[in-house]
Amino acid sequence: MWTAGVWAALVLSGGIGLSLGLIGGGGSIITVPVLVYVAGIPVAEAIALSLAIVGTTALVGAVLQARSGNVHWKASALYGGMGIVGAAFGARLTPLVPPPVLILLFAALLVFVGLRLLRGEPEAALPKRAECTPWKCALAGLVIGVVTGFLGVGGGFLIVPALLRFAKMPMHQAIGTSLVIITANSAAGFIAHFSEIRNTGLLALSFTVAAALGMIAGLGLGRRMPQGGLKTAFGGLSLAVAAYLAVMNMGPFLTLMARRG
Repeated sequence: MWTAGVWAALVLSGGIGLSLGLIGGGGSIITVPVLVYVAGIPVAEAIALSLAIVGTTALVGAVLQARSGNVHWKASALYGGMGIVGAAFGARLTPLVPPPVLILLFAALLVFVGLRLLRGEPEAALPKRAECTPWKCALAGLVIGVVTGFLGVGGGFLIVPALLRFAKMPMHQAIGTSLVIITANSAAGFIAHFSEIRNTGLLALSFTVAAALGMIAGLGLGRRMPQGGLKTAFGGLSLAVAAYLAVMNMGPFLTLMARRG
């Protein structure tokens, strides 16, 4: 079981935790490819393990961020609660769209998010306190939930920009709040996929410990970076992931279009 691929995946799990701690996202969309293509775990089981790894790691980060006062609990409740409702509806739309189209839609969304964040704002214009207007936060949470349920991925890549935009939240607080929401979403998803897990408990524990250590390192590094630097890092990673997804799915998409044409 402990092949070279598994050891490589264990190292990459530290990078997953680093991403979650540094920019509040990148966990779920990175973890599944690592488990499938590097560790050689079947897709269905990889999804379940990903939720366990990301959820537990996010929980560690959320506790640490809460102790530092970087969690907005009102926004967490509104986004998380409405997100669950939206995700239930969005998931019903997923079977209507072919998988390559879904992934390319998500890549396009990441390009939009990445470019918005890379454009940046003057440091003085960044908010110092959150302004979570209930109806705005609830509506944003609902929309994020629909998109997340529809595409099957999302997490911090969607939550952090939404918190920045609609809750007028400083970047450090958006990261902490995102980790709380990711924890709740991952727990709900893990319960739904629990039956997919076979004899990989030790692997899951090892990956989670590595990711948690990466999370702690990411949080420490994030405290030393200005908000503008964190937004630039998040935007750059969004564009990189979008490019990877586009390359991996453009062939299947063109094949699908040719068959339908």
